[in-house]
Amino acid sequence: MATAAPRQLEGPTAAGLMYSDTGGDGPVVVLLHGVLMSGSLWEEVVEGLRDRYRCIVPELPFGAHRTPMPDDAELDLESLAKMVAEFLVELDLRDVTLVCNDWGGAQLVVSPGGSDRVAALVLVSCEAFDNYPPGLPGRLLCLNASLPGGTFLTSQLLRPRWIRHLPFIFGNMTKKRVSNDRFTSWIHPLRHDRKIRRDLDKYLRNVPKKKVLLEWAEEQRTFGGPVLVVWAREDKLMPPAHAERLAQHFENAELVWVDDSRTLVPIDQPQLLTNHLSAFLADNSSSKGR
Repeated sequence: MATAAPRQLEGPTAAGLMYSDTGGDGPVVVLLHGVLMSGSLWEEVVEGLRDRYRCIVPELPFGAHRTPMPDDAELDLESLAKMVAEFLVELDLRDVTLVCNDWGGAQLVVSPGGSDRVAALVLVSCEAFDNYPPGLPGRLLCLNASLPGGTFLTSQLLRPRWIRHLPFIFGNMTKKRVSNDRFTSWIHPLRHDRKIRRDLDKYLRNVPKKKVLLEWAEEQRTFGGPVLVVWAREDKLMPPAHAERLAQHFENAELVWVDDSRTLVPIDQPQLLTNHLSAFLADNSSSKGR
């Protein structure tokens, strides 16, 4: 697997988010990762795009972030979507192509009252409709977070490779498996910093009711920009039926399937994902992103 060139580390923003930014004057692509992951999820994809696009990757407070959020930060799903919208404003980013994998919060960013700075949306095998948290792994994370010391226990259980690769833990997230070095870097902050665990708990303990999630999903239909839905055909956590629903959900959407992959397409099929993104960006991105 290719190793991406080092990216410039910036931040924190006013809200406390660290982020990486390849810089340059190309159209802006902002890439969002999921729970128990960092921006390194996108390394290979960023390396394939950085010569033509300005790639910005916020480090969301999902347990792999190294700088704790302010003590009073609200980190539920809706608040995090607002934080991403404010992030675009603080960096004065416009005509952004917003990309997400695993976490579905990008869809909330383009909801009414979200951000008018997003011109295009790319949804890569992610949470949608009422699939929050996704599958048994997501439910177990939330259950552990509801117990005293549960998230610390999670961080310790994820250390042995044989446990993390079980289907009901992390095994159904990828086919190639996340490299040990990368995964260890993801869980290190969670293991060693109680404030990092506190941040993750704030998110996991405040999952919206399914009725609310479905109402939000309906509101997202108003987004009129181009949408690319990239979905792993063998996904175990994000139902392939949701990909087809999303393609109908947005008025200007295209669906492409990825074979030999599960949820973490940037890990399993980084080159193929980069090719799909490049084609979509060439058709839809603007040079006015900065």
